[in-house]
Amino acid sequence: MQRIVILGGGVGGTLTANLLARRLRRRIDAGQVEVTVIDSTGTHVYQPGFMYIAMGGERAANLQRPERSLLDKRINLLVGEVSAVDEGRRVVRLADGMEVGYDQLVIASGSRIVPEAIPNFVQEAHHFYTAEASARLRAALDAFSGGRIVIGIAGMPYKCPPAPLEVSFLIEAELRERSLRDKTTIDYCSPIGRAFTIESVSEMATPILEQKGIELHTFFNVETIDAERKVIGSLEGEELPYDLLILVPPHKGQQFLMDSGLAPAPGGWLPTDRETLRVGGRDNVFALGDATDLPLSKAGSTAHFEAPVVVEQVTAAVEGRAPSGKHAVYHGKVMCFFEIGDGKGTLLQFDYNHPPKPPTPNRLWHLGKIVFNKTYWHTVPKGRI
Repeated sequence: MQRIVILGGGVGGTLTANLLARRLRRRIDAGQVEVTVIDSTGTHVYQPGFMYIAMGGERAANLQRPERSLLDKRINLLVGEVSAVDEGRRVVRLADGMEVGYDQLVIASGSRIVPEAIPNFVQEAHHFYTAEASARLRAALDAFSGGRIVIGIAGMPYKCPPAPLEVSFLIEAELRERSLRDKTTIDYCSPIGRAFTIESVSEMATPILEQKGIELHTFFNVETIDAERKVIGSLEGEELPYDLLILVPPHKGQQFLMDSGLAPAPGGWLPTDRETLRVGGRDNVFALGDATDLPLSKAGSTAHFEAPVVVEQVTAAVEGRAPSGKHAVYHGKVMCFFEIGDGKGTLLQFDYNHPPKPPTPNRLWHLGKIVFNKTYWHTVPKGRI
């Protein structure tokens, strides 16, 4: 019996499990292979939809499904919090003391937000990285009648890199619709020397910021939030007053990965081979999605393209052969839509060796993102796209 254990029931873990069930169906049916997904909640959440809650176009109830409903019937599902991985014994330990043995381990545990890492963040700043926080931001936008909006990034790396720019563009468009634009200033704060980490995307986004009258502040690494003065300060010494503060919260990897010696502190990102997706040179541990330290977007679209590679690597190990075929190696492929407001969007598509060349924003790419969001449940997790 080959025991394959997948940690995490997000897009990466769910897609990997379903693809493995397809590839190893006969071995699973014959009792030679067992595939188990361990998820902390048993609920699969479509996180890219959170931004649309904040923008008033989505409801939290539409963004979740029972994980069991998305998994192939051959896959076992355990609901519980992972507390440790014991590599010596090849065992995953859960918080309730239960132990699950493995021969092949796939880590798709995602990332976690730690807003509390910055004093006064929780009290003063809004964000859109949970459904609850997005709903609070929506309420704050509904109550907003003018003033200074500051949007920034309070730590890198973070999930869905285009999101803060998208939110800036969407809020600016909304303010024009509500006749509040001339009563509002919008500042966008980037921790690096340009608007976006990838130069070609920054070259596309910067003129849009200028066109929309959004002031760009580069090298603004958030250090302090002064609740009394309503001022945000950067490590570089710049200060900006705000009436409405929207920040991407700091992100980290999962604590159990650091406690188990799989991921180094303080970030907790798994040292992952960029081609094989093996963790730290180990033969039987793989990672995908937000949990890795790869120089790629932490996004579901990344996990989408990584999953077939992990599946080929694991399948080859089970079958006692070398990985082969088009998914033997991961080339860094990522693809995602990018909203710019006013019903327009563009597309970011790239890999390790080819930077994105965003097409001119238009309504077609915006509609493409809307369609993708609506069809997600029937396609991506089940491996149909």
